Amino acid sequence: MKRIISFLLICAPALALASPVLDGHFTQGGLIYGKVAPHIRVYWGDQRLNVSPEGHFILGFGRDAELNHSLYLIDRSGQVSSHDLQIAKRTYQIQRIDGISERMMEPTVEDQLRITREATQVSQARRIHRDLPYFKESFIWPVTGRISGVYGSQRILNGEPRRPHFGIDIAAPTGTKIKAPAGGVVSLDHDGMFYSGKTLIIDHGHGLSSSFLHLSKILVQQDDIITQGQVIAEVGATGRVTGPHLDWRVNWFEHRLDPALLAPKMPEQ
Repeated sequence: MKRIISFLLICAPALALASPVLDGHFTQGGLIYGKVAPHIRVYWGDQRLNVSPEGHFILGFGRDAELNHSLYLIDRSGQVSSHDLQIAKRTYQIQRIDGISERMMEPTVEDQLRITREATQVSQARRIHRDLPYFKESFIWPVTGRISGVYGSQRILNGEPRRPHFGIDIAAPTGTKIKAPAGGVVSLDHDGMFYSGKTLIIDHGHGLSSSFLHLSKILVQQDDIITQGQVIAEVGATGRVTGPHLDWRVNWFEHRLDPALLAPKMPEQ
């Protein structure tokens, strides 16, 4: 599933110079990097994609995304060309986790109101649309360690089926330093959410963001400009957890991506 595909889409001769060069992971949970001439407008369905002054754009696919898609390019004269795009279907693991507290399994009415407020904060942070260049950086692992949970896995908590996992869990001792996988701007730092505990979100630009959950300490704050490799937080066990680890998540706007597809192979421990 980690196969990287790079190709040039073929389109009508009238717009041959506008054909997008696409690279990335053409699969559910994957991110695709595109390049067109700067004056070209790019649409994914009816959604206009942000194109940088140099002609770069990105497109992400969620866990259960449809497999067939179309890109539409419009040049300065108004001519339109369409380009079919197909991604691969994935199969996901089942992960069983026991020892979750009763309150975390069955939140009170007051807890539910809090959860709703916090979900809104996270959603707003992920909808931020900044023209930042950091989305083009080659991501690094924020923490190295044993991978204890993978993207897309169906969670069975205390024997009950729950929502799939949308991040990657990396087991590490409390206090382990966390580095920024890519540069960006802090769009959210929260001192303690019901499920995710201390939570940090960094905007990498063009709708691409990283979330860091269950932290013990956050070392940056809202609107800070972050560089790749900068220490931004420390591993913890806050929120709904059974032990210290980092839950690293990547979004393209509301689409939840697989962080493992953006980073290199995890170093041997």
